[in-house]
Amino acid sequence: MEKLDPDGLGYIELYDLEKLLVKPSSELMPIEMTTNGDEPSKPMVELNPLRRWYRHARYFLKDNWRRCWVMLLWLSICVGLFAWKFVQYRHRPVFQVMGYCVCVAKGGAETLKFNMALTLLPVCRNVITWLRSRTTAGRFVPFNDNLNFHKVIAVGISVGAGLHVVSHLACDFPRLLHATDDEYEPMKQFFGDVKPPNYWWFVKGTEGWTGLVMLVLMAIAFTLATGRFRNRTAWLPKPKKQDDNLPQHKKRDNLPGLLHRLTEYGSASRNRLTMLFYTLLNRFTGYNAFLYTHHLFVIVYALLIVHGHFLYLTKKWQKKTTWMYLAVPMIVYACERLTRTLRSRVRAVHKVKAVVHPDPAALLSLHLSKPEGFRYKSGQYIFVKCPNVSSFEWHPFSITSAPEDDYVSVHIKAMGDWTKDLRDAFLKVCEPLTEEKKTEILRVEYDHDKAMPTLGGRLKYPTVLIDGPYGAPAQDYKQYETLLLVGLGIGATPMISIIKDIINNMKRLPGDIESGNPSDGSRSSSFRTRRAYFYWITREQESLEWFHGIMDEVAETDKQGVIELHVHCTSVHGEGDAQSAVITVAQSLNHDKHGIDIISGTRVKTSFGRANWSEVYRRIARQNQRKHVGVFYCGMPALTKELRELAKVFSRETSTTFEFHKENF
Repeated sequence: MEKLDPDGLGYIELYDLEKLLVKPSSELMPIEMTTNGDEPSKPMVELNPLRRWYRHARYFLKDNWRRCWVMLLWLSICVGLFAWKFVQYRHRPVFQVMGYCVCVAKGGAETLKFNMALTLLPVCRNVITWLRSRTTAGRFVPFNDNLNFHKVIAVGISVGAGLHVVSHLACDFPRLLHATDDEYEPMKQFFGDVKPPNYWWFVKGTEGWTGLVMLVLMAIAFTLATGRFRNRTAWLPKPKKQDDNLPQHKKRDNLPGLLHRLTEYGSASRNRLTMLFYTLLNRFTGYNAFLYTHHLFVIVYALLIVHGHFLYLTKKWQKKTTWMYLAVPMIVYACERLTRTLRSRVRAVHKVKAVVHPDPAALLSLHLSKPEGFRYKSGQYIFVKCPNVSSFEWHPFSITSAPEDDYVSVHIKAMGDWTKDLRDAFLKVCEPLTEEKKTEILRVEYDHDKAMPTLGGRLKYPTVLIDGPYGAPAQDYKQYETLLLVGLGIGATPMISIIKDIINNMKRLPGDIESGNPSDGSRSSSFRTRRAYFYWITREQESLEWFHGIMDEVAETDKQGVIELHVHCTSVHGEGDAQSAVITVAQSLNHDKHGIDIISGTRVKTSFGRANWSEVYRRIARQNQRKHVGVFYCGMPALTKELRELAKVFSRETSTTFEFHKENF
C-alpha cells in the first residue's frame, strides 16, 4: 500500500490517485520511441508497373516456392496425360465418327484416373507423419498443406469428370447415333454389328449406369464436404421486407384489399415451405453428413474399377489402365485404415483422469495413461473417440502434455454437438451436482481395468480410445532458435505442449540454455530453442484457469528468461482506457506486492485488450537481428491474415526472417 500513500500521511491525495490511474499507460507499459536501422520503414511506392509486378512475384515465390513447384508438377502431369490421350484418339478410326468429342472425353478420363489415385495419398496421415518426422522431404514438400492439396485434387476430379461426361453424353454419343452405315462400319468392333438404336442403349449398359451412379455419389460427397455444409452454418431464409407505405385502398375491405390479403396468404405458405426446406437442410448437413457421405467413395472406387474394365473403345486388357493407376494408392490407403483401427484397439487407454470446467469456460481436460510404445513430439495431435457418445466419430485434438510426461493430455472446448456430449458424459460420472457445485471445477479419475462396469447401478464410465500421434505444423518448432507462439482461445493447446517441452529441456540442461553450449549433448543435441515468446489471447477470464499450473511452473523454472509469457484478456478494455483504469491499478499493486495476478491467479500478469501485433513483431525483430524466427499460430482464421502479412513485411524490411506456420484449427 506504499504506492497509495507515498508520504505516509495515512490518507490518499487526489493527486496521488491521479498518478496511479495514469501510470499503467505510461510507466507500466513503456513505449520505446527510439528507432534504429533494423525497424521497418514505410516502403516507397514503385511507380514502374513492371518492377512492381516483379517485386510482388519475387516475394510470392520466396514465400510459396514449395507450393508452387508441387502445383506446377501436378498441373504438368494433368496436362500431359490429357494431351497424350487427346492425340492418341485423334489418330484412331473412331475420330472419323465421334470427332474431337471422343478426344476430349478420353483426355478428361485419363486425368480423372490419375487424380482419383492421387487424392488418396494426402489423407494417409501415418505416411505423411512418417515422411515429415523421419525424412528430409519436409524441406521440399509442404506437408502442412496436405488437406488443401486434397481439395485441389478434388477440383481436378470434378473438371475431369465434367469433361468426360459432357463430351460423351452431349457430343460423341449423339454423333454415333446419327452416323450413316458407312460411317458406322469401323465402329462395329466396339459396339457390335447393329448400330445402337437410341440413347437408352448407352445408359443401361455397364459403362453407362456405373458412370452415372459414380457421378451422383461424387456430387453428394463433394457438396457436403464444402465449408458451409460441413461446418453447418445456419441456413435461414431472408427476412421479409416490411412495407409501411402501403396504399390506403389496400388496407380496406374492398377488392384490392382482398387480393392483397390473398397474396399475403400465398406468401405465408411459401414461407412455411421455405422454413421446412431450411430445417431439413440444417438437419442433414454438418460434420457427420460430411463423414458418412465421404465413405461413399468406397462404392465409387469399386464402380470406377468396373467402369474402367467395361470400356466401349478398348478391348485389350493391358490398355485398360484404371486398375494400374489405383492399385498402389488403394493398397497404401487400405493399410492406413487398418493401422488406425488396430492401433486404437491394441494401444488401449486404461487410466483416465477428467477435469470438467464449468460454464462459460466449458472445458474438458483429459489426462490419459500413455499406451505402451506411444511416442510423440510436442505440437502433434491425436484423434479421440468415445463410444459412449458416438460409435463412429473420431475427432482431432492437439496434445497438451510433453513427450517426457508419463501421460497424454488433451483439452477439449465444448463447442459442437460431439464435444458437448462428451463433456456431459464425464460430468455425469463426477460427484453429484448441487447448486453450489455447478460453478466449481469437478474431477473424476478411474481405471478401466479396476472400475466397476456401472456407477451407482446407472451410469457407465466413459470409454476413451485414441489414435495417433499425427504430424502438425507446430512440431517443427525445434528448427528455430527463437519462437513466437500465438494461441487464440483453445488454440493455445499445441503451444502449451511446446512450452512444457522447453521447460523439461531447461531442467535437463545443467548449464545456461542461452549460452548455446549445453553440457548434456546426448538427448538435447536437437534442442535449439533459446528464446520463446508465448501470446495467449482469450475472452473469458475463466479460461485462464485451464493452464494455471504451467504458467506458475514457467515463472518458477525459467530463471534465465527464456520463455516470455503474455496473456491477453479481450473482454476487458485495454490499458489506458478509463473503463479499465481501476482494475489495472489494483492488478499492478497486487502483482508488485504479492507476485500474483488477480485476474488469472498466476504469477503471469494479464494484459487487457488485444495485442498490438505490429509492436510485437517490431520488438522481436529488434531483439533477434539476423535470425530466423518461427511464428506458430493456432486459433480461429480471423487472426491468420494479420500475423502472416506482418511476418512477410518484417522479413522484407528487417534483417530478421519470420516464418509463419498455421495449425489446421
